[in-house]
Order: sequence, then structure tokens, then C-alpha cells
Amino acid sequence: MNRKEISELRRRFNPDKNSIGHIYGCYVNTKKEIIAYLDESLATMPPEEAEKYLGFLKKAMSGTLGKNLIDIVFSTQQVADSEEHKLLMNLRETELKDPAVRQAFYDKVIESLDMDNSNYLVLLAHDAYDVPFKAKDGLTFDQVSDTMFHYVVCCICPVKEGKAALGFYSAQNEFHSYGTNQTVAQPDLGFVFPAFDDRAANIYNALFYTRKPDQLHQEFIDGIFHTEAPMSAVEQRETFESVLSESLGEGCTLQVAQSLHEWMRDKVEEYKESREDEPLTVTAADVSAVLQDCQVPEEQVQAFAAQYAEHFGSAALNPANLMNVGKFELETEEAKISVDPERSSLLETTEINGRKYLLIPAENMSVNGLPVQV
Repeated sequence: MNRKEISELRRRFNPDKNSIGHIYGCYVNTKKEIIAYLDESLATMPPEEAEKYLGFLKKAMSGTLGKNLIDIVFSTQQVADSEEHKLLMNLRETELKDPAVRQAFYDKVIESLDMDNSNYLVLLAHDAYDVPFKAKDGLTFDQVSDTMFHYVVCCICPVKEGKAALGFYSAQNEFHSYGTNQTVAQPDLGFVFPAFDDRAANIYNALFYTRKPDQLHQEFIDGIFHTEAPMSAVEQRETFESVLSESLGEGCTLQVAQSLHEWMRDKVEEYKESREDEPLTVTAADVSAVLQDCQVPEEQVQAFAAQYAEHFGSAALNPANLMNVGKFELETEEAKISVDPERSSLLETTEINGRKYLLIPAENMSVNGLPVQV
């Protein structure tokens, strides 16, 4: 799914635009026991309550592609005959109306999910989207196409204990303490099945959501989808840094890091301005070309390409996952220095009496906010 397709589905989760009839779910405690079920009509809920539920479900389609939103890909064999895919298809085809199918899903979630000793709420909804016809120029026409997109959205929200507080009771005109409340927090994870690709159902894919890019909940992905997720954004960055360091050796200089950072930052900025729908990606060949421009020896460039292929295969990756393009920070044993990314080229290295130094322009210098003279 691309950004435009995700946005199109997200707009469905307004009270007046969706065709969701019921909100289903279960409340699970730390002992992995279901202590309450949810089966409520959205139409009969108070508006503010319905909006809360829709907001939670909508959150499962938020964040950055490749970071918070991950493509889950099923194999042909899984789609043809596997328990995990069959269960997801049953949820969709029954429109969540079959209690036995819902219970089978809840059991699978509880069996696999680790919420770190937190109670949690599993929410499920089914929506039927009569996909409007769009011309090649992107304009939406009033006539409806023959495409009906049926899909299930799920999110899992931690339930947190509130703190005891002091409150004013107007009837007694007095202040009294009142007990703790259990509050449903924003979802930690969720998914949409099937994927909405080319504005139609793709049963070979699901869109998985994680609130924290460094916590993909692999145990959930294994249990529900029985497939291996791609590396998290944090794992991609750590692996990429390791590949660069090991393959370039002494060729991994400050100047190379500056050039790579500037190139990736420019790619990200250009992508934001272009408003392209497809995710931004770079390949090993792209990075190798930057290394060659930095006069890195060819054997080191080839070593980089080989190690990249070993760890990432032929995958194209989001440059924002490979480097933090929003900051430029240098760290030594004695100091840590942060520099405006747009000014990183001002930094230089030199050697004096056999010792290596970092050169930094020192105009308008201050110490903890205090202006000082050099």
C-alpha cells in the first residue's frame, strides 16, 4: 500500500463515512484471561464513544511507511492452504459476525502476544468500502465502480491503571479522594487485512502497524501471520552502520559519513516536496555510487555491496531508516557534538603532532548559553 491508498482508507474512519456496523473485541488481563467481551453497535453508541473507537482503529493505519507501517507478505502456499491465512479470510468473509471465528482469533492473539505484563484490549471491525471510480487525472466521479473492498482492521491497546486523585464532589461541597481508573491507551500494534493495493483487495498482503518502530512484536507476527517481518528501522540502521564500518575499514572517514548523510537528507527532503505516493527507497547501487564519488577504493565499494546483499538481499530500503537525517552528531571518548545537518560540511579533521583533532568554526560561540570570546 502507498501513502495515497492508506489515506483513502483512513478517511473512512470518520463517523459519517464508514459502514462499520459493530465494534468487537475482548479485554485480556496479565494472566492471559479474557475478562470481558465487546460486541456493540456503532450506531447506538454515544457519538463521543463511537468516535473514540474509530480513532483507535484509525491509528492502526498511521505513521511512516517502512517504519510504523510494514508490509506483511504471504507466500502462495499460505494463501492456498494455511491455518493463519484461512482464519484471516474467515474473519473477513463472515464480516466478524461469527462468534466462533472471532474466538479463534482472540485465542491466537492471546497465545502469541507479549504485552509486557499489561492488560490490553483487542478491537476488531469490518468495513465494506464501495470504491469510487477515479479517472486517470485522479478526479473522483460520482458513479460507483463495481469494486467493493471488504476488509478487517484490528488494533491492540494497552489498558493502564490511573492514579488515585483528589476530586470535588459538588453535592457535598467537599473534596474527597477517588479510586483509580483503567484507561485505554493508544494502540501499540494492529493490522489491516487484506491490503488495499491499486485500490482493490490484495489477499497476499496485510498492512501491519507498530507504534514503536524498534518493537515490531515479532511474536505477534509469527503467531497471526506465520511469516517473518522485515528488519525494524532500528535494526536496519544498526546493520547498515555495521556493514559500512566493516567493509570500508579505514575508508569510513568523516568525509564519507558527511557525504552519505547529506545525500540521504536531500533524498528525504526531495521526497517530501514531491508528494510521491510510493515509499522512498534506496538500493545498494545508489549507496555504492555515493561511495565512488567520495573516491572510496573500488575493492571497498565491492565489499560494501557484497555485505549489503548478505544482510539485506536485494531489498530497497528507506534512507530515513539507515541514517538519522534530522541530526548530525559526533561522539568521541571525551565529547559529544551536535551540528546542524545543513552545516555539517563545516567540520574538518586534522593531525597535529601525531594526534588527530576535529576542527569546528568558532564564531559566535557560547557555553551553556553564555556568549564567550575565543
